[in-house]
Amino acid sequence: MDELIERHRAVLPNWLALYYEEPLEIVGGQGRRVTDVDGKTYLDFFAGILTNMLGYGVPEVTDAVRRQLDTGVLHTSTLYLIRRQVELAEQIAELSGIPDAKVFFTNSGTEANEAALMLATTYRRSNQVLALRNSYHGRAFATVGITGNRGWSASSLSPLQVSYVHGGYPYRSPFRDRSDSEYIAACVADLREVLETTTSGDVACMIAEPIQGVGGFATPPDGLFAAFKEVLDEYGVLFVSDEVQTGWGRTGEHFWGIEAHDVTPDAMTFAKGLGSGLAIGGVVARAELMDCLAANSISTFGGNPVAMSGAAAVVDYVLDHDLQANAAKQGARLLSGLRSAQSRFATLGDVRGKGLLIGLELVEPGSTTPSPRAAAAVLERCRDGGLLVGKGGLYGNVIRIGPPLTLTDEETDEGLGVLTDALAYADRELPT
Repeated sequence: MDELIERHRAVLPNWLALYYEEPLEIVGGQGRRVTDVDGKTYLDFFAGILTNMLGYGVPEVTDAVRRQLDTGVLHTSTLYLIRRQVELAEQIAELSGIPDAKVFFTNSGTEANEAALMLATTYRRSNQVLALRNSYHGRAFATVGITGNRGWSASSLSPLQVSYVHGGYPYRSPFRDRSDSEYIAACVADLREVLETTTSGDVACMIAEPIQGVGGFATPPDGLFAAFKEVLDEYGVLFVSDEVQTGWGRTGEHFWGIEAHDVTPDAMTFAKGLGSGLAIGGVVARAELMDCLAANSISTFGGNPVAMSGAAAVVDYVLDHDLQANAAKQGARLLSGLRSAQSRFATLGDVRGKGLLIGLELVEPGSTTPSPRAAAAVLERCRDGGLLVGKGGLYGNVIRIGPPLTLTDEETDEGLGVLTDALAYADRELPT
């Protein structure tokens, strides 16, 4: 393992982060569990950053991919008709709830958000964009420009003029002590002021995550984006919902995260869980918006037959097994257990999220001061206990929990036990 770490560091970028003091190499997986190179098995509560949405070794998906591989056609490009691409686009367009929707497939969430920005700025003939503080939308040039999180903003250069508004991160908001309705009213007032003072009015779009992923699963009150959209409509500003982490039923209560706000966006971006491990992303948008590009364009790999075959099997599996309902059930069990434990742990400042999308914000005891050291201790202790979780947030102090949607009752209880032990360890062992 030491040799592989040295080789990794010699040929890969220094900024390519690795988890754990002793990085982990995963070589196998089945169900909700993965196995490392030394033969140790872990219950996976992060699922490749929420990507392995069904878990591992799902026959319905692997068989669908294998059937396509057996044809010998791994790739053709969008210059040719791809039947599975058309069929999956039809299904996603219907599931989106967007009237007269069309779909464009990409290879990742970053690329999906780049495409959405291209559509919005072209349609509105404006390079002005609204984004939320603490947001993350990808690592490419335009998406870094709309990322409101300094830890993930590699450059201040951008093709866009971006203004950031309050709203996505109540725990650290200046409006945190207000009721939900008062919080929403304050954020709407801020949005109006931003529009009136930092833009020329003809803004292309607002892009927002219904729950901020890399930002630590920060969860705004329901209704925030409905209130935002009333203001956006006054100015003719498009609304794009970044569903890369919140889509496909993960929040439990809805199929898309934005539905909690009773809003139909002009466009949604998606990726991650749709492929359950395959590289895929895309945009679904109103036809008028999708068709606004006047120049030629294609996607060499987006919509390729292998990814389409696997993704179609994933969507069918989610719907046939009602995994949205299971996300609601298992998420409620996890949230209930973690919230009941919160009063016992001085370092656990906030428990938030919906369904199988849960964030635990670690703080220095007796304060709201971020504690990256506590989060690092919980991450390591969970691994020692056979559980993989994620870490993120603006200050690197949030434990991110996003298991496969196929999680069972027994696995939920097992994971909750390891998490509780890890939180108790951090509380007990870290010096004050």
